Amino acid sequence: MYCRTAWTIALYLCIKCACAIRETPTQGVFHVPRGGEGHSNNDKDGATSLDELVEEHVASNRKLVVVTGGVLSGIGKGVTASSIGVLFRAMGLRVTALKIDPYLNVDAGTMSPFEHGEVFVLDDGGETDLDLGNYERFLSVCLTKNSNLSTGKIYQQVIEKERIGHYLGKTVQVVPHVSDAIQEWVLRVAREPITHFSTKVPQSDNKHKAKSKNEQEPEVCIVELGGTLGDIESMPFVEALRQLQERVGYKNMCFVHVSLVPVLGSPVTEQKTKPTQHSVKMMMQLGLRPDFLCCRGKEMLEEGVRKKLSLFTSVPEKAIISLHDVSNIYRVPLMMVEQNLCGMLAQRLRLPKYRRHGINYDSVPNLCNLRDSKIFREWTELANSVDTPENECRVAMVGKYCDQGDAYLSVVKALTHAAIATRQKLNVEYIESSDLEDGGGEAMDRLMQCDGIVVPGGFGSRGFEGKINAIRRAREKKIPFLGICLGMQAAVIEYARSFADIPTAHSAEFQDGLVEGENDVVIFMPEGDRERMGGTMRLGARETVLRKGSLARKLYGSERIMERHRHRYEVNPTVVSKLEALGLHFVGKNTDASGERMEVIELDKDVHPYFTGAQFHPEFTSRPEKPNPMVSKAHFPYISAWWLVSLTKLFSIVSRSVARNQEAKGVLSLVVVNCGWYLVLVSPHVCQQVVP
Repeated sequence: MYCRTAWTIALYLCIKCACAIRETPTQGVFHVPRGGEGHSNNDKDGATSLDELVEEHVASNRKLVVVTGGVLSGIGKGVTASSIGVLFRAMGLRVTALKIDPYLNVDAGTMSPFEHGEVFVLDDGGETDLDLGNYERFLSVCLTKNSNLSTGKIYQQVIEKERIGHYLGKTVQVVPHVSDAIQEWVLRVAREPITHFSTKVPQSDNKHKAKSKNEQEPEVCIVELGGTLGDIESMPFVEALRQLQERVGYKNMCFVHVSLVPVLGSPVTEQKTKPTQHSVKMMMQLGLRPDFLCCRGKEMLEEGVRKKLSLFTSVPEKAIISLHDVSNIYRVPLMMVEQNLCGMLAQRLRLPKYRRHGINYDSVPNLCNLRDSKIFREWTELANSVDTPENECRVAMVGKYCDQGDAYLSVVKALTHAAIATRQKLNVEYIESSDLEDGGGEAMDRLMQCDGIVVPGGFGSRGFEGKINAIRRAREKKIPFLGICLGMQAAVIEYARSFADIPTAHSAEFQDGLVEGENDVVIFMPEGDRERMGGTMRLGARETVLRKGSLARKLYGSERIMERHRHRYEVNPTVVSKLEALGLHFVGKNTDASGERMEVIELDKDVHPYFTGAQFHPEFTSRPEKPNPMVSKAHFPYISAWWLVSLTKLFSIVSRSVARNQEAKGVLSLVVVNCGWYLVLVSPHVCQQVVP
């Protein structure tokens, strides 16, 4: 009897454990049990299978636009996808985006900037491809980590499901199991609610997270398939997308193919169509058919070339869009409108607001009439302002990844936004930090010719002393300075060496054997993980409390702000009081449980015109348009994210700017705008009101 009772209890406990595993609270909306990245088995609205997700997608009349690329990588799929999103925004539709990266990495967090460029961080801590930065800036939305899908993520999800018995003993294969998982991921991201500004990430995980009043479900999802069609690693995604169009229907999903039309010959040149012909042929062999063909090239497509491409690709002439070189990327959406891509997309996807029966692309030239939309007018003004600068400014970017142009992409974009708003032409002077060591020589001379200095984030000890030298020179020569993440930590170390009588002050990231409480100015965060590299940093949007009376508080216009983070090391709280007494003010602190994490530093204005640093990355929330300005008593907008403005603002704190342009009628002054960094040319008396 006792034996039977024991077996009964054991069986009962096993069942309870199994249920507990299946019902474990998930991390985010799409988390997989036992730590896998991906979607949960039970969807938030009750859809538990691919068929149910497809049914909900069709019933919601949600649209998918897939952007693929051919001939070569880096052809401009990201800008094309983002620009198409701008068209839908101008139509009054809510847009989200998904980037598919065929590499086996789970995310971009552990990839070298030299190989992959910048790692873009999202509100929820997702470390993603830099294209998601383009999506957020063009679409004016805040995406989630699920908006970046990699082969590593999808295989991790499928393997986790197999390990817990989800497939009930079946042989797990690429088709249908991996392809179905990809389709489920796409459909869930396509309906995941989006926000238009950074929000605080909940501390507790909740599978059934309540939808914020600021969140809205998208109506269109732009899906970019990374790499080049024909690459072996992208085959499962291509097959999944082919199947997905069969499931959701022709009217709910279309394909935009980006290809290259090179120009050969001299002095007589000719646009060559053969690369695009073969690219489309490859696409068709894989089961996909392009609805629109976006052709990259130096010059606008000739009519004869357009007709030839239409003949050999079976894409209508009007649906072949010329994406030739233009003066700035903000003109790409305008170029698409000029060629009526917006009207053709509306007709192809049967958008209810624009639907017309029984007509073809030749009959929809004014179907959308986007030129009357507010977003189109703002975008036109934005593009025009880039081409008509009234001044020039030069900012030094002191880093260690200067050979890779995309390594500091978001910082450059944020500075560009500031320059655009003031009709400034921004010139970025990339200076390798290691060249500033041992005196600096020619590199130091270049640094001193700049109007402002930025020391962005980074990892590793190479070039760190060069960053210290650049910061010291900025402080001593009163050159406007901004330190981001590691740049802020370096500024604290430099100040401790110069004023706190700690010549050996350093960071635990770069030097072992530091004496606790003495020269360990920057320390490893207690909650950090020294064993696992991926996804273990302090990531995502965090709240910072700004000190009353500080410059940061005045510029933000708010006590509490939200910014994104990505770091493992922090300023040692034990040295803060000593440095504060010596003049380095820690005016921003976090609202985590400890309440001791240093976020913002600055010097008094009578010591330095503009010397500041932030532990977080303000560049990740910059937008080229719609800065949501607040009005001051001087009737000038204030800017929210002040540090990046600072660079363009204090480009030599007025005097250098005036010296370079004797016709300048005003001076550069800092103003604040939500979600962006901007400067304006204002009169001196207004400067005194805006910058106390």
